[in-house]
Amino acid sequence: MATRRSLHFVLKVADRTATAKFYREILGMKVLRHEEFEEGCKATCNGPYDGKWSKSMVGYGSEDNHFVVELTYNYGIKHYAKGNDYQHITIFSKSAVDSVRKNNYPHTQAPDGSLVVNAPGDYTFCLHDKQSEKPDPVQSVSLGVSDLAASLKYWHELLGMTVVSQSSDRASLTFSEKAGYDRTGEVGRTNRSRRSLWSHCFLLPPSRASRDRE
Repeated sequence: MATRRSLHFVLKVADRTATAKFYREILGMKVLRHEEFEEGCKATCNGPYDGKWSKSMVGYGSEDNHFVVELTYNYGIKHYAKGNDYQHITIFSKSAVDSVRKNNYPHTQAPDGSLVVNAPGDYTFCLHDKQSEKPDPVQSVSLGVSDLAASLKYWHELLGMTVVSQSSDRASLTFSEKAGYDRTGEVGRTNRSRRSLWSHCFLLPPSRASRDRE
């Protein structure tokens, strides 16, 4: 069992019905669990919201060995301001690409041939018409950062991710190239104007997790 890996990525959604339909019928993910809460998260995991809320974990397999998405819904909130730091999540799935075409879901084609689709809430996914060599179709999470050097210090030095490749304005990192189900993180420099209300959850060894909280 991996001692360090990406667990899930949290996205806040305003339309729970349309969102669930997209993840199930277009991406082909399953709802793994759903929880309802009457008051805000005491650990501030739900950001500035302290009212009734819910979270649904969706993905291609068990949370024990797949990277999943946590969809957070705050009752009464109809819109979330979206920044430019969340770029996209890349997925290798022939069935997802087929679903986009079969349902005439709005999309564009990227130069690399992947289909670019936006989930409700304007969250972008890049879908490749191929089967993943890893057990999990989710390949990577791409983020825009305003300070690449500072971001690499966090992802590499604090979290312990390995830098797979790096240029003057972009870097790719992973926890373990040997871990078949591990994700790659990609960060690229951007003039970040506003931070989106997302979060990224990791599994870390107790010693490192303790150090990172200091």
